[in-house]
Amino acid sequence: MTGKAAADVSYVRDYNEALVLGLVRRLPEFDRAQVAAAAGLTPQAVSKVLARLIDQGLVAPTGTVRRGVGKPPISYQVVPTGQYAIGAHVGRGSLRLVLTDFVGDVRDSELTSLPEDFTPADLLQALRAGLEALTRKHRLPPARIAGLGVGMVGPLDHGHGIVRDAHRLRHWHDVPLRQLAETELGLPVHLDKDVTAAVTGEAWRRGADLRHAALIMVQSGIGAGLWLDGSAYRGAHTNAGEFGHTVVDLDGPLCVCGRHGCLEIVHDTAAGSGDLARATRVLSVGIVNLLQTVDVDHVVLAGTDLLSHADQYLAEVRRAVRTEVPRADWLPVEVSLTMLGEDAIAAGAAMQVLNARFGMPVREAGS
Repeated sequence: MTGKAAADVSYVRDYNEALVLGLVRRLPEFDRAQVAAAAGLTPQAVSKVLARLIDQGLVAPTGTVRRGVGKPPISYQVVPTGQYAIGAHVGRGSLRLVLTDFVGDVRDSELTSLPEDFTPADLLQALRAGLEALTRKHRLPPARIAGLGVGMVGPLDHGHGIVRDAHRLRHWHDVPLRQLAETELGLPVHLDKDVTAAVTGEAWRRGADLRHAALIMVQSGIGAGLWLDGSAYRGAHTNAGEFGHTVVDLDGPLCVCGRHGCLEIVHDTAAGSGDLARATRVLSVGIVNLLQTVDVDHVVLAGTDLLSHADQYLAEVRRAVRTEVPRADWLPVEVSLTMLGEDAIAAGAAMQVLNARFGMPVREAGS
């Protein structure tokens, strides 16, 4: 077999495995015929894929299901403990690590402090210590860890794995964090903006029900993760989501980004003074502006600063969306809270690792 032919066969094999895993990852049980029909593959091709996945410890037979006459089919299930991923949320003063299993369920979550004005070396040291503690606690060999996902404040160049100029972090100018972390930890590393990681986690939880959405993160700043047409949208320079640095007050206070009257600084000023009503109103104005620019039908609210006043934010944003979006009867938008709580960014970062290696889980709407 020539090199090109071997590469083509390998590509088809990997593609078929990702396709099958995407279809069955969140199913409690399945059989070969179901997968073949959903994937558009022959039963023989599905059998080969399932055999490889069984060898890898990712799928296991569960028995047979009788359906009328004839030989009953063998049923299978995904093995959640077959692989794990670790996700990291790098905040401005803290590091949250989560361990997720193969189906994206959070098995453990730990929060530690980072030094004030922390450097890349400080972060790498904390990541190493945290990973070693998690894997030791759960007795996980390296072969069972698919990789590390890192969700971090931007601006950030996802394509090259570089933190460009993280707002309010002095030592983070053009830092090749992905390369540094892979060298330090000996694991594949996926680096993305915190909001993009978070919206990926929501997509895992909600499946096909989340196809055009914006996740609004209020946590030591404000950002938006965009999920458009069933996948994360990062933009031409992979820096989409700087929602907090859109101007809502031309004569407003100076923001950390250098502009005046950004949504983030106007909101934070109100929140810091205890004026929660104004803070929620400012955020809702920004969200309606976003809906007028990007036509999505779901807004997910997240972030520890927001969740500490979840009822007030949820009520105000729902009111604004219902009354201020023109023709809300024709352009309905659902507003909800994150399903992952304070783990949203770290868990989403772990799920991005699983996506990169095994494909995105696929579910029917409403399943």
